[in-house]
Amino acid sequence: MERRSALKSLGGILLAPSVVLEANKAERKQVLRVAHLTDIHLKDKFGAPAKFVKCLHHVQQQSPKVDMMLNGGDIVFDMNKENLDTINAQWKLVSNIMQAECSLPVSYCLGNHDIWWAENNKGQAVYGKLYAMDQLKLSKPYYSMVKNGWKFIILDSVNLDIDGTWYIGKLGDEQFNWLQNELQTTNPAMPVLIMSHIPILTATNLIEDDIVNRWQMYGGDMHTDVSKIIKLFYQHPNVKICLSGHIHLREKLQYNNVTYICDGAVSGAWWEGNRRETAPGYGLIDLYSDGSFEERYVNY
Repeated sequence: MERRSALKSLGGILLAPSVVLEANKAERKQVLRVAHLTDIHLKDKFGAPAKFVKCLHHVQQQSPKVDMMLNGGDIVFDMNKENLDTINAQWKLVSNIMQAECSLPVSYCLGNHDIWWAENNKGQAVYGKLYAMDQLKLSKPYYSMVKNGWKFIILDSVNLDIDGTWYIGKLGDEQFNWLQNELQTTNPAMPVLIMSHIPILTATNLIEDDIVNRWQMYGGDMHTDVSKIIKLFYQHPNVKICLSGHIHLREKLQYNNVTYICDGAVSGAWWEGNRRETAPGYGLIDLYSDGSFEERYVNY
C-alpha cells in the first residue's frame, strides 16, 4: 500500500524513463539524406561515363530519396598532366552528364586532380584552382551552408608545399582562422558536418605494402595540420562528422567523438576494378535533428 501510494504521489517522476523515450523518439527526426560521391576521375576511357551514369541513377533511386549530393573532389581524371584541350574535354563530359543525368543539388570541394599545377602552366589565367572553380561556379574554394538544421563546412585541403612544386594536405592560416570563426559563431546546438578531399585523420597509411620497420607518411596523404584541427574540434562538440576521399579506400574511425569517414571512390581503382578491398561506391548518410546520424557505404 505504501509503494502504491508512493507511485501515485510521484506520478510522472517515476514514469519519466518511458516518457523520456517517447520524447527522444519525437526529437530524433530524420532531416536530410545525403549522398557523398568522391574521386570520380571522369574521362572518356575505361567505360567511365556509362559507369558514372549508373552510379548517379543508383543514388537517385534510393528510398527514402536523397536530398542532396556532396562531391568530395577529384572530379575529373587529372588536370595536372594534361594539355588544355584534354582538360576542356574532361570538364565538358562532367558538365554534360551532370546536366542530363542528375536532378539533385550538388556541393563540391576541390581535389588534387582538379588543380592545374605544373611548371609550364604558370602565368596562365586559369593556373592553379581557378579553372576548376570557374567550372563549378565557386567564388572561393572553401565555404559553408546550413541545411535543415545542420551546418555543412566545405574545406579546401589541397595546397602547395613550401617549395611550391607539389601539393600537401593543409588549410593554411587564412582558412584555419576562417574555420575557427565558423565554429565559434555557430550555435553550439547545431550539428556540423565537414567535408574535405584529403582526410583530416586516417589510419589507412598503416596498410601499405613492404613495410620493414617503420611507416612512412606523405604530406599529401593526410592533413599535416591534423593536430591543430583536432584540437579545434575538441572545443566544439557539435562537430559530428568529417567526410573525405582521396585514398580510394572505405574507412570509418572515431576520435574524440568525431567520426572520420572516407567513402572510397566512385571510380574504385581509377575505373579499373577495386582499390584493394574497396569496390567502387559512395556514402549514404542520414542526418537527424538531434545531431545523430546513420551512414553506410554503397557499392552501386
